[in-house]
Amino acid sequence: MQICLDRFPNGKQKVLTMSYDDGVKDDIRLIKIFNKYGIKGTFHLNSGLFGKESWSRLPEDVIKETYAGHEISAHGYVHKSLAAISDEGIIFEIMRDREKLEEITGEPIRGMSYAMGSMSDHVVSMLKKLGIEYSRMVQTTGGFGLPDDFLKWQGTCHHNDNLLKYADEFLASDWLTLMYVWGHSYEFEGDNNWDLIETFCEKMSGNDKIWYATNIEICDYLKAVRGLKFTAKEDAVLNQSALDVWISVDNQPVEIKGGQTVKLA
Repeated sequence: MQICLDRFPNGKQKVLTMSYDDGVKDDIRLIKIFNKYGIKGTFHLNSGLFGKESWSRLPEDVIKETYAGHEISAHGYVHKSLAAISDEGIIFEIMRDREKLEEITGEPIRGMSYAMGSMSDHVVSMLKKLGIEYSRMVQTTGGFGLPDDFLKWQGTCHHNDNLLKYADEFLASDWLTLMYVWGHSYEFEGDNNWDLIETFCEKMSGNDKIWYATNIEICDYLKAVRGLKFTAKEDAVLNQSALDVWISVDNQPVEIKGGQTVKLA
């Protein structure tokens, strides 16, 4: 019997997530495109900059409505370089941002992306203490692998980096794949290439092999799968989490419901 941890919800073997920074007004247009094609995204916001007209930041009173159906995540209160400030500064940047975003959403803010890509091993250790469960780096891999360390999460590509080529590779692959795209919505306006993201979303939409997920949904799901407890003979498995997860047994999808032990043989 061959057991593989290679399935997403409903037995799917692919997952797509989008990740956009700063909370600017162009997010409104981007979200309309995402919603049109059933794409889900995570938006990393600087709550200390809400309403800054010179930077085209969205005002606080529209945040919850604008990002409904997508994930709101932290990006630092005022977008400071975490690797260049004191521990006290890191605490303020992250915790004040979390607190403000949580006041708006009514939900725990559990993830973030590094402002300006600034990070270090010390910053990572600080984030763990501050309740941050994942953070996206600016470095990309050009691949579709799953993250080993969620606080050093590297995406597949920036949307200006051969996006449609990577999309074709992702769709053509039969292997377990995660496609992670990141960027800033104001870049579409500045580069006059809104057609790029529209084409991409249309190409990816409505595919029954793809799970469309936010960053935190992927983080939670993979932690649940990786936390499965198998018997020594691998003839039964316990899912200690509350999430329903899927694995494959002899290349066939098998559901392991939250809190249940399932016989595999």
